[in-house]
This record gives sequence, C-alpha cells and structure tokens, in this order.
Amino acid sequence: MIDFPRASLYASRAALLAYTLLLVACGGGGTSQPSPQQGSGGNTSITTSTHTFANVHQSSGWNGYALLPPAYAICGSCSAIGPQATWSMSQAVTKPSITGSATQFDLGGQTPFADILWNNHLIGDFSSQGMPDTSRSLVPMLHNFIYDVWFYGTNLELSQALEFDINQFFSGKSFIWGHQCRIASGHEWDTWDNVNAKWIPTGVACNPLSNAWNHLTIVVQRTASDQLLFQSIALNGVTSNVNVTRPHGSAQTSWYGFTLNYQMDGNSAQQAYSVWLDQLNFSYQ
Repeated sequence: MIDFPRASLYASRAALLAYTLLLVACGGGGTSQPSPQQGSGGNTSITTSTHTFANVHQSSGWNGYALLPPAYAICGSCSAIGPQATWSMSQAVTKPSITGSATQFDLGGQTPFADILWNNHLIGDFSSQGMPDTSRSLVPMLHNFIYDVWFYGTNLELSQALEFDINQFFSGKSFIWGHQCRIASGHEWDTWDNVNAKWIPTGVACNPLSNAWNHLTIVVQRTASDQLLFQSIALNGVTSNVNVTRPHGSAQTSWYGFTLNYQMDGNSAQQAYSVWLDQLNFSYQ
C-alpha cells in the first residue's frame, strides 16, 4: 500500500480548518438513479430530532487546498493553477447530475501523490450556514452524525484514494472521523486513528463504479464517554458494520465547531481526474 504518513496533514487541518462529514442512510443500488430531492445548500430541514443540511455541494463556503508529500501539510504557496498541484471546483453542473445541479471537483498537477482537500465550515467558527454557535452550547451537545453523498467519475481507477471525513472540535478535544477509500492502493476502506495519527484498514472492500453514480453513507457517533465510534459504511446498497471505538485526540487549535471535508488523492503519475458530487447531505443529532 502506498500511503504517505498523514500526521502532519491532520495537524494542519486541526490548526487551520477542522472538518466534519456525515452521511444519511438511503436505499438504492449502485447504478440506480435516485429520485431528485428538494433543498438547497444552507437550508436546514428537521426530521424529528435529526437536523439535515441538504445539498451541501451546492452551498457557498467551500475552500480548496493542496497537500504535498511527504509531509502533507497545507501548501500555503500553492496555487490552483499549479504547477505542483492543480485543482478546481464547478457548481451547478447539469451533466452528469442527479438533481440537475451537481458539483465537479478536478485534480491534476506535476507532483506525484499530491492531494486536494476541500472543506466547508458548517457549524461554529466561520459557519457558512449561519450557525456560528457563539454561545458554544450546540456543538458539545451533538453526538450522532451521518454523511450521505452520491459521486460519479469516468475513471475512478486514476484516484489513489477518495476521502470523506467528519470533524468536531470543542473544549480542547479533537474528533476526526476520517474515512478513505483506497482505490489505486488496495480497494479498501481505512479509518483514522486520532491518537496515533495513522490510517487503520477496516477489511471492508471499496470498489466504486466508474461511469455510474455511487451512493455512499457513513454513520458515526461520539459516545457518552467522548469516544469516536465508527459505526458503518454503506456503498451502493451494501452496508458494512465497522463498529470500532477509539479515543479522541487533543485539539491543537482554538477553532470550534464542525466542518465537512471531501478530498481527492493523486496517484504515482498525478494523472488528472474529476469527480462529481450530488445530493450531499449532512445530518446531526
């Protein structure tokens, strides 16, 4: 498995970004076409006690960053036009799309194994959703999270890995529910070890389909004792129970809140590829 150490990558995320991802469970096969859903980025709908940001891929507030080997810290001198890494994000894409308004993410450049991280601050500091939680009372109350997204790529085998993460930061504690689908390096899901700053294989296969919409659902929890519980990963209608509990990390930042992250990793030749996201919903309880 080719996977550079990510410790400094996550330290820089904690210091600058902090991020969180959730998935809402929804049925459907790998190639089936889901029905369009109502909602727009920034709007919050409530079902019983579960709150959902619908279609976050359409929302404002997204930022992209290059992460270069071997340290994988955020590259402050890098530009989206390269040459080390190139990236772009285009919203309101009509084809391919499910809702008629997908978002396209592009990766390229000259540095092998360079990654591009996109994040959106949802709740807390710098909230893009109008939820700054200035009293700092909401974020510590939240325990259950779901990340739900459909993604499409014409040649996903060009991806070293695709990463979907959920981050919660408060009271000096860091909760990073990191999930990466290793494609070019093993077709397996890994989850993040907050304390030892490394990826741990789950034994769960990750085989997304090219030229088809893939439905991903990740369910996690912060337990009553402040442990990170990685509950389940569902891809194209097949749910795998992970059920792994790990301790939280220490936040090396005063940043407070939740962010949602999506990341694309470059392969050994840094071959350019694109991925489209649609119906990206973030739920919390």
